[in-house]
Amino acid sequence: MSSTNGGVGVRVMVRPGQDGLGVDGLVGIQRGRILTAMIVEVAEHGVGNVTVAHVVARSGVSRRTFYELFADREECFLAAFDEGVERIASIVVPAYETCSRWVERIRAGLLALLDCLDGDPALARLLIVESLAAGPRALERRTRVLGTLIRVVDQGRGEAKPLVRGDAVMAEGAVGAVLAVLHGRLVTDSGEPLLGLAGPLVSMIVLPYLGPVAARRELERPVPDVKTRVLRWPVVNPLHELGMRLTYRTIRVLMAVAEDPGSSNRSVSEGAGISDQGQVSKLLARLKRAGLVQNAGVVTEHGMPNAWTLTEKGRMVHGAIAH
Repeated sequence: MSSTNGGVGVRVMVRPGQDGLGVDGLVGIQRGRILTAMIVEVAEHGVGNVTVAHVVARSGVSRRTFYELFADREECFLAAFDEGVERIASIVVPAYETCSRWVERIRAGLLALLDCLDGDPALARLLIVESLAAGPRALERRTRVLGTLIRVVDQGRGEAKPLVRGDAVMAEGAVGAVLAVLHGRLVTDSGEPLLGLAGPLVSMIVLPYLGPVAARRELERPVPDVKTRVLRWPVVNPLHELGMRLTYRTIRVLMAVAEDPGSSNRSVSEGAGISDQGQVSKLLARLKRAGLVQNAGVVTEHGMPNAWTLTEKGRMVHGAIAH
């Protein structure tokens, strides 16, 4: 089956296999590793000090692959920001929507948010701290996210008695105050779980709407024992310790061997969609030196036919990539 991905200009022959990975799946793996590397690099060094070279080195993909997926460093950062917001929203929004009363929604949503941030401190720093220094496009995205949060908090005016009239300035102030507290904790890197701030932060939000009694009640409520949610970002590079660069063709050759154990060079070439059999031979040799594949061919009067299979280490790496 022939498949073309217009975004990266790669044409390959893809055979169906148990892992179900085609062009889009492999490109998705590489994109995920690049975004993961960006998040970690930004958290460790600050957005102003991160270069494409840093991201490429940590992710294990080639510079060419990086520029096939992203125009530049800024576009990669913005993609990481968007992906992070989307992943956190997929957890926070359902938690928020499980409750009916505004104050309970605020508490449930904030608990889920803090839990997510505790589960991925590097992403938390990118979203809350480093996005402030990432340029006007990042600030624009951040402002849009804050606008959504402000509208959610502003719903508290409908539950206030007497009703609070006016604009959303109070909600804007509440969201800003919460972010300021989180920013301070992340910058100082105290190591204390952000989830422990749930009571004070909810209390601060509800005070102008529901008054001091409700605020005190929220302040005194115990923090539930919530299991930290570790967001499922791809590992940076399962081939990193092997000293190999995770290229598109390397993955395809490894996958081709996994899908058809005992295949010859020609079969691997067809399965990987690489017409240059000399290139396939070089890639197989690299994978063999790394201990990922082995040639199980049997010596005959005509020589040793190639019969490539994965080693135990190769199966582990294949499993990590497929996952």
